Amino acid sequence: MKPRKPVVLILGLALILLGIATLIMSSRPGGAIPLFFGASLLYLGWWRGRSNTIVFGHAFIMLGCFLITWGIYLLPDSNPIPSHIFGRPLFWGLFSLMGGVCSNYHGFCRCVGAQKEQQ
Repeated sequence: MKPRKPVVLILGLALILLGIATLIMSSRPGGAIPLFFGASLLYLGWWRGRSNTIVFGHAFIMLGCFLITWGIYLLPDSNPIPSHIFGRPLFWGLFSLMGGVCSNYHGFCRCVGAQKEQQ
């Protein structure tokens, strides 16, 4: 089976590697967030469709709102170092929220419908 979107697969692999590095650097479970994002993108890279993209977008908007709220509560204990930036939920909440909005917009885009016609 050929991957449909190699860029999505590359981004997914990069996020998985970043998650592993964050887990090692910060020794906190915050690195699991980019691992989850990367695994979801790998899934979308292989089995992309309108409904998968829209469900992915809505799920990540909700997850982003939760992570942003959690990250705001953790701000008083944060330091401006890379492990606190990439290992805390505020950064990944913003990343998730914007990715979910982009995914929803892309789910209703014509390019997804044109993929079905080409196959």
